[in-house]
Amino acid sequence: MPVNGPTLYTYPENWRAFKAQIAAQYSGARLKVASAPPAFTFGQTNRSPAFLGNFPLGKVPAFEADDGFCLFESNAIAYYLSNDVLRGSSPQASAQVLQWVSFADAEIIPPASTWVFPTLGIMQYNKQATEQAKEEVKRALAVLNQHLNTRTFLVGERVTLADISVVCSLLWLFKQVLEPAFRQPFPNMNRWFITCINQPQFKAVLGDVKLCDKMAQFDAKKFAEMQPKRDGAPKKEKASKEGGKQQEKKEKKEKKEEKKAPEPEEDMDETEAALASEPKTKDPFAHLPKSTFVLDEFKRKYSNEDTLTVALPHFWEHFDREGFSIWYGEYRFPEELTQTFMSCNLITGMFQRLDKLRKHAFASVILFGTNNDSSISGIWVFRGQDLAFTLSEDWQVDYESYSWRKLDVDSDECKTMVKEYFAWEGDFKHVGKAFNQGKIFK
Repeated sequence: MPVNGPTLYTYPENWRAFKAQIAAQYSGARLKVASAPPAFTFGQTNRSPAFLGNFPLGKVPAFEADDGFCLFESNAIAYYLSNDVLRGSSPQASAQVLQWVSFADAEIIPPASTWVFPTLGIMQYNKQATEQAKEEVKRALAVLNQHLNTRTFLVGERVTLADISVVCSLLWLFKQVLEPAFRQPFPNMNRWFITCINQPQFKAVLGDVKLCDKMAQFDAKKFAEMQPKRDGAPKKEKASKEGGKQQEKKEKKEKKEEKKAPEPEEDMDETEAALASEPKTKDPFAHLPKSTFVLDEFKRKYSNEDTLTVALPHFWEHFDREGFSIWYGEYRFPEELTQTFMSCNLITGMFQRLDKLRKHAFASVILFGTNNDSSISGIWVFRGQDLAFTLSEDWQVDYESYSWRKLDVDSDECKTMVKEYFAWEGDFKHVGKAFNQGKIFK
């Protein structure tokens, strides 16, 4: 069964999954994204018998509905989660949407992969192949630019799956290699891309997309560091007697490293395998001493037992004042909040972009008020004493839209806020609006 509702299984920052997530933002479809433990562990969950029973290829994204209906292949999932406007409001429009979805897969993704992946250090650079890929990308961009000469969107007058699919296929190009000089000949295409990524439904999933300032290049050192040793060690017989012992030690070390090296994902296509193998960033919390407060244990209490009688007492009994801190965050632009469902999408989008922070944080964020008269605020618990978002570039997409205040853990104000925000009930005197709905980051 899916995890708490219709579920999309994927790994973090999977552009293929973005298509389904953006479609759900437009259609209002309920969608839970499982991209981090314990709900989903890439390379483990998708190889389990239960997962393969529903998704024989073991590929992600994969979708499971409440009733057990399952889909694999990102285009099919995005189509299922769309409404009639996204799919095309007439037979002709539907065919055009399919045309552009196919165009993205056939004309953009192959050359984009050839060009971009070496700049990420996850594929060997080939000059001839890269130069050919650049020309193929130019040709695809020219087609888009010409088509958009008299159009705002690819099909009709509103965003459709065509726009969603093509934008997602262009993401890595715009982020890595399409520097201003390269994209300058395609003004209509640039205008359309920027228009799309600034739509609330796109931003809720993608955050703020930073366009490439300078074309990224292949880094041979970075590529070498990412490659597991697979060639085997030199033969012992070739080692001199004087260096025999050292050679033997070296061979043992290389064999150990070879054994530890992860095997390539045979159940993914080239694009998924490459993106999933991006280099892991250093843990921003690695320098902190071990804490006595086990955050996962509190999360289990909070998820499975009564908040006021079990989870809260556990929290305060075990909370480590030196190893953790508590912060209050309030959305700085309440005047921009209109429809409550869109305001909730802001919260959900922020949570989705913070997947890698989950094991070090917990939060309860609440939407107060009604349409055109609402506010967003929440209580966050972070590992360490610093505002966690500043510790990693990956976490800095949304946090500047909020004002942040570190709370005195021993103050009555902190204890009251923690109680009210964790339980979703209370006076909330500092807000002045009624509780509407809440979201938990755990």
